[in-house]
Amino acid sequence: MGYRVAVVGATGAVGREMMTILEEVNFPVSDIYAVASRKSVGVEVSFGNKTLKCVDLETFDFTKVDIVLMSAGGDVSKAWSEKIGKAGPIVIDNSSAWRMDPDVPLIIPEVNPDAVWDCKKKHIIANPNCSTIQMLVVLKPLHDAATIKRVVVSTYQSVAGAGKAGMDELWDQTKAIYGMGDKTPKKFTKQIAFNVIPHIDVFMEDGYTKEEWKMIVETHKILDPTIDVVPTAVRVPVFVGHSESINIEFENPMDEQLAREILREAPGVAVVDKREAGGYITPIEVVGEFDTYVSRIRNDPTVPYGISLWCASDNLRKGAALNAVQIAQLLDERGVIEARADA
Repeated sequence: MGYRVAVVGATGAVGREMMTILEEVNFPVSDIYAVASRKSVGVEVSFGNKTLKCVDLETFDFTKVDIVLMSAGGDVSKAWSEKIGKAGPIVIDNSSAWRMDPDVPLIIPEVNPDAVWDCKKKHIIANPNCSTIQMLVVLKPLHDAATIKRVVVSTYQSVAGAGKAGMDELWDQTKAIYGMGDKTPKKFTKQIAFNVIPHIDVFMEDGYTKEEWKMIVETHKILDPTIDVVPTAVRVPVFVGHSESINIEFENPMDEQLAREILREAPGVAVVDKREAGGYITPIEVVGEFDTYVSRIRNDPTVPYGISLWCASDNLRKGAALNAVQIAQLLDERGVIEARADA
């Protein structure tokens, strides 16, 4: 018994991570296909002990699979996801292409698992933005306990969020500063090595960037449309792992002790919070981890019920590939799709 799975964008960082995580969590796969653009046909990728050769997206027969993990960018997803869904499989898309479509559920399994049934409309499920995912995994249990009114969040996002080009630029610029190359910005608007850039994605008319806008509208779609969200998204010279500083104001009683107790029991959350040097989590420590780690939980004395906290998560895992695989697990667990004995 198993599912026939295709990974579209299998040669990219997130696509490769999807293959790794499918194996790590023992997802019931009977057949798996690595799918990519024509230029990557024949490129080899690994799945467990197997080596797969990439096949062409343009000619692949999607009627022979049950689940498609799509990580090939928004333009490819816009062009292909709906066509693939009509062929039968459920598409779990990692881009921003379908997130705000009213007929496409936007899912974080720890937050809104019941929305998975809405995938029947277009056979597409959207994976939220990486920064939204780790924030809402933390906010959901707190919101259930005391109703969140307002969130002010500053992100500290790694260059992995900008893909291989972003990681290469940080590496190249770091070497260049020591006299071994060119440090001219190419992927980013300013030097990223030994610097921070308060700008991710394009600017919008109100002065917020699209990355910040995503955090607002995705929170409203996934968790609660009445929560006020004020984000600032910042790129930092970290290879992998996003962090966030979050200030939360509640309608009902909440303090640091209660928040700590709730988060210790919350799915997908790990609390590391000692008030001593090193008693907190940094992004380098979350690489390869599934959970979102929370530290620095403390009261906000400026409002009746408020707390501030710090969280960090592997953006290639929970922020992308892991969340997509967990959605696939949710499809299986909820009986939205069924494994085939003859698959």
